[in-house]
Amino acid sequence: MGGQPHRVLYFHQTDDPYSYLASQVLGELSARYDVEIEPRLVGPPPDEAAPERDLLEAFARKDAADIAPGYGLTFPRRDLPPNGRLVEQSSRLLAGAIAAGRFAEVAVNVGRALWDTDRGALDELAQRIPPADAAATGAALEAGNTLRRRLGHYLGATFYYGGEWYWGVDRLCYLERRLQSLGALRRAAAADPIVRRPEFRGRPVTATQRRFTLEFYVSLRSPYTYIAMERIYALPQRYPVDLRLRPVLPMVMRGLPIPRAKRFYITLDTMREAEGAGVPFGRVCDPVGRPVERAFSLYPWARERGRAAEFLLSFARAAFAEGVDTGQDAGLRHVVERIDLSWSEACEHLDREGWRDELEENRRVMFAMGLWGVPSLRLLGGDGAPDFCTWGQDRIWRVEQEIRDRLGS
Repeated sequence: MGGQPHRVLYFHQTDDPYSYLASQVLGELSARYDVEIEPRLVGPPPDEAAPERDLLEAFARKDAADIAPGYGLTFPRRDLPPNGRLVEQSSRLLAGAIAAGRFAEVAVNVGRALWDTDRGALDELAQRIPPADAAATGAALEAGNTLRRRLGHYLGATFYYGGEWYWGVDRLCYLERRLQSLGALRRAAAADPIVRRPEFRGRPVTATQRRFTLEFYVSLRSPYTYIAMERIYALPQRYPVDLRLRPVLPMVMRGLPIPRAKRFYITLDTMREAEGAGVPFGRVCDPVGRPVERAFSLYPWARERGRAAEFLLSFARAAFAEGVDTGQDAGLRHVVERIDLSWSEACEHLDREGWRDELEENRRVMFAMGLWGVPSLRLLGGDGAPDFCTWGQDRIWRVEQEIRDRLGS
C-alpha cells in the first residue's frame, strides 16, 4: 500500500457487549500490525436485521460473559441492559475520544464503567476527555450508521478492511491472517492470533457414570448448522453424551426476514468458517421452501430406521457443498441412497404431513430457552446442574468446555 499503514474501519456500538469485548483488543491490534484503526460510532442493528431484538440483546449479554474468559477478556455477568443515561454519557465520551484521536485507549475504560454501572468512573473520564455534545454525538452516530449500511453491514463490533467484514473477537483471526499475508505484521511482533477459540485436545472422557443429554436444534437451510453437524455428532464419541436432534423450520419459513446485507455477510462468513472447520462448502443450491418440507416429510421415517443424523447431514451436504437440487426427486434420492436407505421405501413416506407439530414444538422450546436461531445447543446436566444453552457453530468449544468442567476433567 505504498508504505502507508493499512486502514481498518472499526464500528463500535456503545451498549453492545461484543463491542466492549472488541475494544479490549484494539490496542494490541495496533501494536502488532501496521494499521490505522478508524473508529466509528453506530447504533443497534435495524429491525429487519434483528427480528427478535429482545432475545438478541439478552443473549449477547449472557454470551459475552460466557466466552470472555476463554478469550482472555472480561465481561460482567448481568441480566439487565445498561442504564440509558449512562449509555448516552458513554456515547458522548466515545465521540469526544474519536475527535481527540484517543478512542482505543478510552473505549475500554468507558465500556468497563458502563457495564459496571460506575457513574463516578465516567465522570472522572470526562475530566480527561472532553465529551462531545449531544448534537455532535448524534451526528457521529448517524454518519457511522450510514457508512456501515453503505459498506454492507448491520452490526456493531465489526471491522472492515479492503472490502471484507470481520465480526468481533470471534472473527479477528481472519483479519489478522489477511494483514499478515500483506506483510503488515510489525517486525518482532508475535504472529499467533491475538485471540483464538479454545480447543480441547485432551483425551476423550467416557469412563464415568455421569451422562448428559445434548439437544441440537437444526435447520436444513442453515449453512452454519451444516458446518457444525459433524463436530456435534462427534461429541458422543468423546464424552458421555446422548445426542437429541430437535429440528426446526428455517427462519424465513417462520416469517423472520433476512435482509440483503445479512445474506451477503453470511455467505462470506460461512465460507471462511467452513474452511476453518475443514468442511466441504461452496456449491450451494438453496433448499428453502418445498425442498426443506419434502426432506422433513422423510425425517420421521429416517429416524425410525436409525439414520436421522445421517439423513440431515446428507441433505445439508447436498445443498451446501454439492449444488444438488434437493427439491427434485433425483436430488432427494441421492440424499437417501448414499446413507444406505431405500429410495423406493422413502417414496412411500415422501410428502406426508404430520411432521410440522414436532418442529413447532422444538421452536417453542428453543424460544423458551431465550434462543431463536440455529444451530442452538442445550446441555442438560443432571444432578441439579442448570441447563447450559448457547447458539452458534462457533460456540461448540463452550459446550465441550462445559461438559469437561461438569465431569471435573
